[in-house]
Amino acid sequence: MGKKKTFSTYVDEDRIKDLKHLAVDTDKSLGNLLAEAIADLVAKYNKESE
Repeated sequence: MGKKKTFSTYVDEDRIKDLKHLAVDTDKSLGNLLAEAIADLVAKYNKESE
């Protein structure tokens, strides 16, 4: 993973609440969960384009 940089966007309130609950349940930070989700999404679309 490279240098970290701030990235902001608008997210539905219900998804934020879900993410916060998931962070507590998994003992992970919101940032780590988002980074994991982004990596999974990029991998998914890279596989589809092969």
